[in-house]
Amino acid sequence: MKLTTLSLLLLFSLTGALAQSNNEPASQPSLKIDNNKNVWMLTYFRQRYPTRIEIDAKGNTVEVPLPDPMLINKLHIALSTDGRHWTPLNDNKPVWDHHVRDPYVRRGPDGVWRILSTGGGNRTDRAKVGPSCLYITSKDLIHWQVEGTLPLMKDAKDESGAFAGNIWAPEWFYDAKTGDYVVFWSSSFKDAGWKESRLWYSRTRDWKTFTPAKVFFAPAYSVIDGTLLEHQGTYYLFHKEEEFGAKTGERRAIRVATSKNLEGPYTVIDGHLNQGQIVPVITEGPTVIKDPVKPGWLLLYDYCMTNRFGASYSPDLLHWTVEENVDFPSEARHGCISQISPQEAQSLLTAYPDK
Repeated sequence: MKLTTLSLLLLFSLTGALAQSNNEPASQPSLKIDNNKNVWMLTYFRQRYPTRIEIDAKGNTVEVPLPDPMLINKLHIALSTDGRHWTPLNDNKPVWDHHVRDPYVRRGPDGVWRILSTGGGNRTDRAKVGPSCLYITSKDLIHWQVEGTLPLMKDAKDESGAFAGNIWAPEWFYDAKTGDYVVFWSSSFKDAGWKESRLWYSRTRDWKTFTPAKVFFAPAYSVIDGTLLEHQGTYYLFHKEEEFGAKTGERRAIRVATSKNLEGPYTVIDGHLNQGQIVPVITEGPTVIKDPVKPGWLLLYDYCMTNRFGASYSPDLLHWTVEENVDFPSEARHGCISQISPQEAQSLLTAYPDK
């Protein structure tokens, strides 16, 4: 391994030490449901990556093996009353035996829960319409229905006429001003989904017809894992800067951009870490909510290469500090937080008890 790669490994180790100090989750406290208080639900899949990709000074891709790889591309659920300490359901096993990765799970204004998931389609479909993502619905968080695959990039091709190679981490945001659902995701036309990636978007009202995909966010760096929050007329776009290697340094971490318009343009707000980022490296899969226990906000994300999950607190959505006292399900990846009623939480606990 070249010295440049060793330098990256050293940087990764030092910055990771600034984050959650305990790699093993603490024993989970018993969850107590108060019938007068809401509960928070974390949906996620589970993974330990097999390798970490690095780029040496010559631009060569180097894959560094990681110990004990595992992958469960299925839906998992955990519950919490404070957003920091989470109780996984079903012994941290899947609650549904179907492919689900990067699950974005939110309830629409019609009361329907909708999942968008990375993956879907088959080789025949891909050759005709490009990559797809999976669309799933539920009325009760227990019974799920696969509605189909969404070939959101079918109308977008590069200069050679080729389709994009991926649709990663799709999410949706309800635009109350228009009554549309804005679906957005990351795609790249390069030979790897993390190269020169951009966020794209499309609109739909019926989840059957979609406007042609357009670029949503194209900063000076490669970007994936976008998630949106609106507060007092400002849209906050949390996202992962996907840059790394001997030339750029280790820059795989969360940043934030803001706009007064949902469709942008978005202005990147420089954070206080690593020349503009708001949480430590290497992190991805952000999800943000109002802090359940004090004024302010919680941003959750996973340390994808070291099998930890983390949380940061902010009073204003721009300035963030890492929360140290947190417990998350082991190997949780790319979570999404939603608020549910105590009755819904109790139904989930009944449906998915620990064995």
